[in-house]
Amino acid sequence: MNDNLNQNQEPDGSESRFNNIIKPDSNAQKLTPPAFESWMDPQHEAEIPVSEVEEPKSETPFAPTNQTDYTQVEFEPINQVTPAAVIVGPANPHKSNTKKPGFWLILLCLILILIFFFTPARETILVLGIDWRPSDSPWLGRSDTMILTTIPPLSPQVSMLSIPRDLWLTIPNHYENRINTAHYFAELEAPGSGMQAAKDAFETNFGIKVNYAVRVKFTGFVDIVDAFGGVTINLPEAMSGLEAGPNHLDGKQALAFVRDRKASDDFFRQERGQLFIASAIKEVLNPLKWPRIPAVLAVAAANIDTDLPIWLWPRTAYALIFSSIKGFDSHTLDRTMITPWVTDEGAQVLAPNWELMNPLIDGLFK
Repeated sequence: MNDNLNQNQEPDGSESRFNNIIKPDSNAQKLTPPAFESWMDPQHEAEIPVSEVEEPKSETPFAPTNQTDYTQVEFEPINQVTPAAVIVGPANPHKSNTKKPGFWLILLCLILILIFFFTPARETILVLGIDWRPSDSPWLGRSDTMILTTIPPLSPQVSMLSIPRDLWLTIPNHYENRINTAHYFAELEAPGSGMQAAKDAFETNFGIKVNYAVRVKFTGFVDIVDAFGGVTINLPEAMSGLEAGPNHLDGKQALAFVRDRKASDDFFRQERGQLFIASAIKEVLNPLKWPRIPAVLAVAAANIDTDLPIWLWPRTAYALIFSSIKGFDSHTLDRTMITPWVTDEGAQVLAPNWELMNPLIDGLFK
């Protein structure tokens, strides 16, 4: 065993392991490179066999370099630098906190709807009940029922002001006359112009802007109420032959109720008209009446005319439904605002008292 250890021990001097590296043979044939010109000759490539070329070998054996003892070296202290704040991104770089485009589109639509329903300009509509006779032209007749309605900005509540038909005012192009003749004269001269003439008469005398008008034939009024299955009205007191409390009226009874003048005058007639309108709109909210709506619309198309654009129908319908639940802001021209008067021709009319009427008109429509 000791012999084996001695054989494995590294000998000193000439028998060092570094001397075992094979040195290049001094007797080996040295290759002399050809002249520069011969290298340029392509035929010279075959003169030197590749097998006879040996790679040069290093004559200096590998020896480890002297290592520095760093335990004896003095190092200068390094100034400690506070690391800068590191901004840490989201755990998922593909996930963004930005709202999706669909969210902003929905939000924009909601804002536009709110603006459309609650913040438009004032919308004033003139409602006309036409005393039309079947023998006349399609819309020739006096407007015996007139209600100015308005939907103010920032509120869906409908305000109503009933106008007595005998109110003596200036009719454009026809001097002074009853206000209900404005529609009649215009239709007599130019069929289809009655609504605009009625709006012009109110704008001229009241100093307000009337945007649109709706006119209903009294004969069609009866058919519309019947198609709806009648209307139930709740009377605060007995009037027009009806008892106080709920009363269910068909078409003819409803027309007689709103036009009755036997036991009253135009002032009571105005109140009954507004009461019936509020009751009729409440009937629309009754689900049991909804199956009748197609028949009502078919009858209404032949008996109602309006210049109210379709894009305003949703807001107007919403305001009417809201007001039928919360209550309409109803007004009439009372007896203090109007003075009975007889014209030179003997006609009994109502003269306006503008000093008392103007504050009410301005408060509702301006």
